[in-house]
Amino acid sequence: MKAYLILENGRIFEGESFGADITQTVGEVVFTTSMTGYLETLTDPSYAGQIVVQTFPLIGNYGVNREDEESGRSYVRGYVVKTPSEEPSNFRSEGSISEFLKSRGIPAICGIDTRELTRILRERGVMNGAITLDPDSVNLEELKKYEVAGALGQVRDYPREELKPLGDSVSGKRVVLWDFGLKLAQVDNLLKRGATVVRMPSDAVCEQILDEKPDAVLLSNGPGDPRENTALIAEISKLSNSGIPVMGICLGHQLLALARGAEVEKLKYGHRGANHPVRDLETGRTFITSQNHGYEVSIDSLPHGAKLRYVNINDGTCEGIDYTDFPGFSAQFHPEARGGPLDTGFLFDRLIEMIKG
Repeated sequence: MKAYLILENGRIFEGESFGADITQTVGEVVFTTSMTGYLETLTDPSYAGQIVVQTFPLIGNYGVNREDEESGRSYVRGYVVKTPSEEPSNFRSEGSISEFLKSRGIPAICGIDTRELTRILRERGVMNGAITLDPDSVNLEELKKYEVAGALGQVRDYPREELKPLGDSVSGKRVVLWDFGLKLAQVDNLLKRGATVVRMPSDAVCEQILDEKPDAVLLSNGPGDPRENTALIAEISKLSNSGIPVMGICLGHQLLALARGAEVEKLKYGHRGANHPVRDLETGRTFITSQNHGYEVSIDSLPHGAKLRYVNINDGTCEGIDYTDFPGFSAQFHPEARGGPLDTGFLFDRLIEMIKG
């Protein structure tokens, strides 16, 4: 069946539908350069409200496996690939990419020139788009008005009974994972290091976090514009003054920076993929990292007590902060990425080592 991707500037790409049987979907069109980890991408809550374009031309060749999912559902608004593989070859495979998309209600389009589409997004910047079966039904003026708003509310959908502590720490180290749309690999990394993990929802307040008597707090990744979460930023500010070690990842990194007085700006087309080079300014070492974000912490706005630790080698943007006025640090990249690279997993070790005793 013919399908169309229409950008807000009026550009139309004609392809074929291979996902869920949905007449039309609208979202913010973004691209990821990852060659693998497509299932992790499709189940990453940070993509809420977005239509994801895979720059790698062949997607689905090793199938899908539930053990690789980063959350219990998918939050993407649509999916765009050049060529989907309908005959996966992997001993772990439990089905094809198209079967997964249909089971999760995700509309998708294939057979378009994703290389050309990516170049347009790089030159023009992120744009809204629509995947549709009827191009004449798309109103460009309405398409331009679409916004990824209230994103944290979209991913706050797990039952409260799931908030029970995870793991049985022999070390007595208790970490609250403040969930803004976390990837399950973050839980796994903490459990692997002997911590008990207490998952708290994004609408929790500082007092509820402290009532859990945590030895440390991890602020998770998540979707949307961090600046719209003013109440949450105020609660994180209180937490940062409690003396408890705090680590932030991706959205958590941005929210922590905002809570300490820094500013956040939107990037032209964001950083999404598993090949982003980051330099540690303290050691001079370079890491290849996995990233998924559309906003950056402004380096020029860093307040007293916030020390720039990591920078993106491609564009010089902030990739991590060490705080000297309270026990905290943060990273814009993902040290827990299941699809790799895993070079920066030591950041979880650093959090555990900050716990007293």
